[in-house]
Amino acid sequence: MNHYLSRRSFIKKSAMAGGAVAFSNSLLGNVNLAKPNERVNLACIGIGNRGGEIIRDLYKTGLCNVVALCDVDMGGKHTQDIMKTFPDVPRFQDFRKMFDQMGGQIDAVSIGTPDFAHFAIAMLAMDLGIHVYVEKPMAQTFWEIELMTDKARRSPKVVTQMGNQGHSEANYFQFKTWKDAGIIKDVNRIDAHMNMPRRWHGWDTNIKGFPYPERTPETLDWDLWQMQTLGHDYNKDFVNGQWRCWYDFGMGALGDWGAHLLDTAHEFLELGLPTEIEAVRLDGHNSFFFPMSSTLRFHFPKRKNMPAVDVNWYDGIDNLPPIPEGYGVSGLDPNIPPPSTGKIEPVKLNPGKIIYSKDLIFKGGSHASTLQIIPENKAKDMANKLPEVPKTPSNHFANFLKACKGEEKTRSSFEVAGQLSQVFSLGVIAQRLNSKFTFDPQKKEIVDDKFANALLAGPAPAKGWEQFYKM
Repeated sequence: MNHYLSRRSFIKKSAMAGGAVAFSNSLLGNVNLAKPNERVNLACIGIGNRGGEIIRDLYKTGLCNVVALCDVDMGGKHTQDIMKTFPDVPRFQDFRKMFDQMGGQIDAVSIGTPDFAHFAIAMLAMDLGIHVYVEKPMAQTFWEIELMTDKARRSPKVVTQMGNQGHSEANYFQFKTWKDAGIIKDVNRIDAHMNMPRRWHGWDTNIKGFPYPERTPETLDWDLWQMQTLGHDYNKDFVNGQWRCWYDFGMGALGDWGAHLLDTAHEFLELGLPTEIEAVRLDGHNSFFFPMSSTLRFHFPKRKNMPAVDVNWYDGIDNLPPIPEGYGVSGLDPNIPPPSTGKIEPVKLNPGKIIYSKDLIFKGGSHASTLQIIPENKAKDMANKLPEVPKTPSNHFANFLKACKGEEKTRSSFEVAGQLSQVFSLGVIAQRLNSKFTFDPQKKEIVDDKFANALLAGPAPAKGWEQFYKM
């Protein structure tokens, strides 16, 4: 772009309610914008599919100006809605050029790119002192997450938030309150389950290689899309959400849903990092994309006065956890947003978790869903002992923007979300290798398995991307 807006000129345009702001109100509904000088100047990287939803949710708070749009496929169908919503905003295809030209006028950035593409963008933004909202999981590999967490720790003025939006809603405040009140105590087992259909279900697991090369769309910068994973030929089954299917690009069902199911238990039970990770059952295991179903076990040792915990993960349509007596009906969870592919398909068991403690069993759903004590007669006995749960002062998106303004503290900062994301990266290694291994949380290495240990960092970054791993 040969032009870009200064902070002062953009605020002036916004105050006049012209261009992007007026048009976006018509598409997003009535947005009550804060005063111009009270808004956060937000640049958006990854503007289609889930990235577009993030932008809408951040803008609906009324707390930000959208000052830049960036996507490797600005001509793709999936990017058009956001560009129409903000027609006067500068556009870029390369996030590095955007930061070069507009870095001084950007307060915060939203990152709605594939899992593998979070790292370099977030690291550069933090290096420039720009606040970061990144979709879950934080990044793809254990050491990318470690570097991001360390960078955030050494950048105290930079606000960070991972996009597991339920971490700012009822589930968050209930779990914290019940834990503080001693209702949730002595937890020794958690069964988390996600049994909805996945994109790769039905693929041929006898695969011998990646799909055949196809002609790259003219609007897409394929080399830039790949970033540090450079070396793959374009195929439609790599883009627009399909990247989640492949070990080289995504983190499967665990990386996609784990942060919506295990986030509060991980934080408030202070689970940290596991010492044993096991692929208990993998149906349709292969070397390229995720299994048709997976059962994984994570063992977390004793912490302070809390007992050891086994977290069991179940994905796959028919791979259900044991159902305790008195569980009741698994209703459709209203907190689960519909996927980009359409409506949520009915399943045998809706995404959720079962938390076992010494005296009580808790049944929970996903995202913001609150816990129930089961069976019903036990819940009735406990009813008058339950403390009042405070209401959330802000949703996840407003929480981030208010934190950028110094008004709140983010609830899913990299400090909180880092080890949670690392748990998922360890689980993916077990899936990929169909193995069981021991992990040393102090040394942060996999014990007695050099090949598995190498996957903590993954392949060396492609030429030109090494600098982000040295910041």
